[in-house]
Amino acid sequence: MRHYTLKYLFNGEARTHMFELKQPQLPLHEAAMHLLQLHFGDGENSLLMPTADATPEEILEQAELVGLTQIKVVNKPS
Repeated sequence: MRHYTLKYLFNGEARTHMFELKQPQLPLHEAAMHLLQLHFGDGENSLLMPTADATPEEILEQAELVGLTQIKVVNKPS
């Protein structure tokens, strides 16, 4: 398992969250998807989630629309 720390703004408020994932890399759009699931993954807000066939650009656009901006993966495993 690898540890990824993300820094981002959620509705203008600075936040940090760490994910432990099996994947060897964490592209920005996948980081955004993890944050979308973290903040909006419950049943009531499932309409805010991108579709399964969304492109990386569409995922990032959706994240921005719901207030997730300036997403950065600040530590990458070696």
